[in-house]
Amino acid sequence: MKWFTNSIVGKTVEKKSRCLFSNIPFGKNVIGLYLTVFLFLFTAGGSLAQTRKYFGQFNQLQSYFNPALTGYEGSVVRGLVRNQWTGFEGAPQSFFLSAELDPMEINAVENAALLGNTAAGLHVIQDNFGPFRQTEMLASYGARVRISRSTNLRLGIAANYHHIRLDGNNLTTEQANDPTVNAYLNQFATLQVMDFNAGMAFTHQNYYFSYGLQNIARGRVYRGDAFIKERPFVSIFQTGFRQALSSKITVLTNMMYRIQHDLPYNLEMNVKLMAMDKFWLGVGHRANYANSYHFGFLMSNIRFGYAYEIPVTSSYLIPNPTHEFMVSFFLFRKGGVNSEAGTLIW
Repeated sequence: MKWFTNSIVGKTVEKKSRCLFSNIPFGKNVIGLYLTVFLFLFTAGGSLAQTRKYFGQFNQLQSYFNPALTGYEGSVVRGLVRNQWTGFEGAPQSFFLSAELDPMEINAVENAALLGNTAAGLHVIQDNFGPFRQTEMLASYGARVRISRSTNLRLGIAANYHHIRLDGNNLTTEQANDPTVNAYLNQFATLQVMDFNAGMAFTHQNYYFSYGLQNIARGRVYRGDAFIKERPFVSIFQTGFRQALSSKITVLTNMMYRIQHDLPYNLEMNVKLMAMDKFWLGVGHRANYANSYHFGFLMSNIRFGYAYEIPVTSSYLIPNPTHEFMVSFFLFRKGGVNSEAGTLIW
């Protein structure tokens, strides 16, 4: 038995299983496919390796990780594309699209971010990698209570629908009769899972603290081919701070820590310098996995962000970088980045 750790489509997969690929040639055109097959290695008991989504700009997707942060930045539509291992044919890709609405902003209420008490969001993610296509839809609802003039306590819940499609025709193995994979060779399998997330947060224009819990039902509500037996609880801690150094320079820091019993801990952080409330430069680090470099700019109600990510030496698998592009459009925003309506960037 041997442990495998791999980074695929912004995911970590760590599994205990037999090595199926010890004699396979190491070629540029096939290495990506070989590595994606690791996603499908089973233990003797038949449980599938768990996966974890990674985003270099995780701080821009707060409400996806914790529904309590739905509407924290107001009514906004976001889109993100993540291209991993650029340069390899069939390299993994992730697509993210979300919309969040604050009814108080729709009604043009002044200081809606402070006076409003509900918000709703819809998030859609699609991952394509090797034989797998995963589509996730998440509907979130957040409620908030004003503690002080500038501080809110937020609670949130989300329903999560996950559709996974496996194309067994794309599996590659030197042991066609290996029981860990031959049940799905040369055929298709689909799995649909319904689950729930919840969270709470303390938010301010200049800081936030939050805790979220994912997979509350542990994947037990499903239909289709049960090639994932159970989904573990995931605890997510997020925090961020912003501090003005001068009238033109602001420092922004964000951190996320994830705990999942069947995977190593995940710690991510980034630091950005924002100039004149118009553009920013930053660096990020995912502990034991990758470093990233960020830049972006604000133009009226539009925000654009880019992250360039490269693996650290300890997890070096493929030298090709990852590119991540993000665009946000704020629907009803009035005032500047630091207006009382809220903040346009974390």
